[in-house]
Amino acid sequence: MPEICRFFGIRIRMYFGDHAPPHFHANYEGNDCVLDIQTLTNIEGRLSPRAMGLVIEWANLHQEELMRAWDRAQAHEDPGKIEPLR
Repeated sequence: MPEICRFFGIRIRMYFGDHAPPHFHANYEGNDCVLDIQTLTNIEGRLSPRAMGLVIEWANLHQEELMRAWDRAQAHEDPGKIEPLR
C-alpha cells in the first residue's frame, strides 16, 4: 500500500485497485481509519480526535489531489505524493 503523505506522525496511504467509494487510509500511533475522499467522513476505524482533526484539515486542502491519486491507484499506477500539512 503506497504512502502518499506523512505529517505529524500520521501516515496516509491508498491501496491499488481498492473498493469504492474513493477513500484513503490514515494511521497514527497504531490506530487506523478509512476516510471517504468526497465527504471526508470516517468509513471505518478511528483515530484520536486531535489526529482525526489534522487528517480532515489536510484532506480538505487536497481533495482534488486525493481524487487524482485514487484514480491512479485504481489503474494500478503510482498514486504519487501529496504535500503534507505544515
